[in-house]
Amino acid sequence: MGNSHETSGSENWFFKSLEIRRRPLSSSEALLTGLKHGIMELRYPSFLPFSLLRNEAKLHTFGTTFLDSDNGPDSSLLCRELKWLVEDTIEDHSVLSQMSIENGKRSVRLRAGVEDLYNMWKQRIEERKPFQYIVGCEHWRDLVLSVQEGVLIPRPETELIVDLVADVVSENEDLREGLWADLGTGSGALAVGIGRILGSRGMVIATDLNPIALSVAAFNLQRYGLQDIIELRQGSWFEPLKDVEGNIAGIVSNPPYIPSDNISGLQAEVCRHEPKLALDGGLTGMDYLFHLCNGAASMLKPGGLFIFETNGEQQCKCLIKYLESDLRGSFCNVDIVSDFAGIQRFLIGFRQQQT
Repeated sequence: MGNSHETSGSENWFFKSLEIRRRPLSSSEALLTGLKHGIMELRYPSFLPFSLLRNEAKLHTFGTTFLDSDNGPDSSLLCRELKWLVEDTIEDHSVLSQMSIENGKRSVRLRAGVEDLYNMWKQRIEERKPFQYIVGCEHWRDLVLSVQEGVLIPRPETELIVDLVADVVSENEDLREGLWADLGTGSGALAVGIGRILGSRGMVIATDLNPIALSVAAFNLQRYGLQDIIELRQGSWFEPLKDVEGNIAGIVSNPPYIPSDNISGLQAEVCRHEPKLALDGGLTGMDYLFHLCNGAASMLKPGGLFIFETNGEQQCKCLIKYLESDLRGSFCNVDIVSDFAGIQRFLIGFRQQQT
């Protein structure tokens, strides 16, 4: 990126349009006071009547560079992220409607020091650290989920798995009242989404090999009061589920499915910061998808449902061929479902009923 990210004048370009009056706070942790795992509630503004940036050309340069290099965030996204970050740091949100740097200066009190906020944004630009890791949360469906480095950030396309489950259980009480499994739960997004749909009539076991992920998932399920519905178990895929083999009503998973050689070519936010364990699916990206299909054949009860996310059409079709050959007779009503962008993303099917 050369000198495109040089910030002459230290953080002054960042705040030069605001006169800041600060409460003394010692570290960036003060920005996240009282919120476990660094979660910070972002209030997405529908209208922001003042600009915090006079030098938006810098962000345009960053955005153009990132977009050209690895299809990274463009300048408009960076501007929105910066405004969300600064807006959430202002203590008194009533001043937002009164402020206009074009008409004069106004002192505002922040929940963190200017240096802390500047350093957080510097990580975003210079290190390409994902915005979700900086603020400690991700808005997903109607949830605000805690995330941190070491845990995969939930993707918008994965939301559709919860919708598919909701559609199925609305017409099948046996599945609604059954035991579900979310394998490789990460932040617990799918488990929380499905747990809220099932309510007290069903149960979810969420598994993950990563202790950091389980810690974050535990916080998220407690945040939404689902401790009595969701059980967390540490282990690899089906290993923690041996005691419920053949009795599971539904299995969902968003496994690692990126081919190993493709990891380095992903956006810097992903390949530099998100856990490789949650991304790398082996040589073809199919290693864990095959494993999930094999496990579902023995773990699901007759009539049980599986929904797996894939990298797209090629992987979906490859899995269907695998089910028809190696697992012939194990599943029925297998189908491919496209995501919101029209990409054939999900494989869905049912365990064959016993005859």
